[in-house]
Amino acid sequence: MATITNNKSTYKKLNTPVFLPFHSQKIFTTMTQQLHIFFFPFMAHGHTIPFIDLAILFATKGVKSTIIATPSNAPHIKKVTHKANKLGYQIDTLVIKFPAVEAGLPDGCDDTDKVPSPDMMPKFFLAVEMLKQPLSDLLKQHCPHCLVADMFFPWTTEVAAMFKIPRIVFHGTCVFSLSAMEHVRLYQPHKSKETFTIPNFPGDDIKMTTAELQDYVKQETWRTKLFNDSKETESECFGVIVNSFYELESVYADHYTDFLGRRAWHVGPISLSTKGVINKAERGKQYSSIEEHECLKWLQSKDRNSVVYICFGSTTNFVDSQLMEIAKGLEASGQQFVWVVRKEKESNDEKGKENWLLEFEKRMEGKGLVIRGWAPQVLILENEAIGGFVTHCGWNSILESVTAGVPVITWPVAAEQFYNEKLSVEVLKIGVGVGARKWKRLVGDFVKSEAIEKAVKEIMVGEKAMEMRNRAKRFADMAKKAVEDGGSSESHLNALIGELSSTAVKTCK
Repeated sequence: MATITNNKSTYKKLNTPVFLPFHSQKIFTTMTQQLHIFFFPFMAHGHTIPFIDLAILFATKGVKSTIIATPSNAPHIKKVTHKANKLGYQIDTLVIKFPAVEAGLPDGCDDTDKVPSPDMMPKFFLAVEMLKQPLSDLLKQHCPHCLVADMFFPWTTEVAAMFKIPRIVFHGTCVFSLSAMEHVRLYQPHKSKETFTIPNFPGDDIKMTTAELQDYVKQETWRTKLFNDSKETESECFGVIVNSFYELESVYADHYTDFLGRRAWHVGPISLSTKGVINKAERGKQYSSIEEHECLKWLQSKDRNSVVYICFGSTTNFVDSQLMEIAKGLEASGQQFVWVVRKEKESNDEKGKENWLLEFEKRMEGKGLVIRGWAPQVLILENEAIGGFVTHCGWNSILESVTAGVPVITWPVAAEQFYNEKLSVEVLKIGVGVGARKWKRLVGDFVKSEAIEKAVKEIMVGEKAMEMRNRAKRFADMAKKAVEDGGSSESHLNALIGELSSTAVKTCK
């Protein structure tokens, strides 16, 4: 069994708000030149969205932000950042050629959505590693002061060191889950017990089962090395940026720094800080069967807290029989709903799904709204008609729900989502579980309509629902205060930029 020592960081603790003597937008003025930061997101929808938000957030502080993008992702990034550029903020996009063919992928396969099948993902990550030289060329050419890179790029720490600039990890999850996963990785309690309490973890006893863990944690695969390298680089690089706020998970924020020895800056919810600078409706827009204004107009006709919103992110791909169970559960619950159904490529199975789904829509007309493809999730959650959110527990969705003050029905599927469920249900107490018990990439654990009906009623009706909703609203108020002047997230952001500004040196020529 691995042993964790209490390896306290030698750096100044930043989990307590640090009040700096500057609050102006352009805080790089102590430098002789503008602070320039490269932002390098992983090529997947759920990673790119918060990275764009982060780059814009830094730009609002006077930093020159440059986002590195593959050819197919660059146009969308430019579209989302266009408004910020018009307002005078400096956000550039640099295109990096993705070596798809060289790695054995189809030409133009530069985003996870384009990977033909799951068994070709190792080739995609091989192509990602082949970006070392192209990234080095961009660093040499543009000479940024810092590189903020995705958790899936652990090798960028070494590349940044070649140019004597700091590399910061940006994680797409909360510090609770980061810490819990590290404890499981180091102590490996699942190897001796099917059900276990996470060892040496703060707060209430957090119990998990082996079935809830990622497949690459339970069995050695190509992802295992990537996961281990990603976790180890957290302590080797300059530090970690977390899209969360201190008040939401203070015990675990302190633990992450004091016990695990990681430097961390909690700067979220980032989407709150970029209000007015980014068009929320364009953050992740792809194909949709309904116009944004039609969806919001439908919601405006509903009473406060009377509609449940159902969405499982951009990668979850439930089988048809599971979608039918969701439809049955929603209808039996008697609650009004907005349900986002993933749009697949045209096929016989898709046509079959469309037939029964159309019949369901007709029966639910006026009571339910079905959206195929993309939905303006942030705008939907912010609408006062929404009283609950059925989610796959991706951190973007959980944080957006917290920010909007909406309680959740948790239906974790894969990644770190079972950890996020523990935070939402057991620690924050702003949700109920639907009963998913097994980690299953993409398709999820099968849940019957009766369990769905019960969870929807529990989150929407009764005294317990009111308590969860009130608690969620309190967290939403905390989130807003965190990003205001003098708030914890604002102070963390200022502290990080101040440190980068004071130590920045142009080393490349």
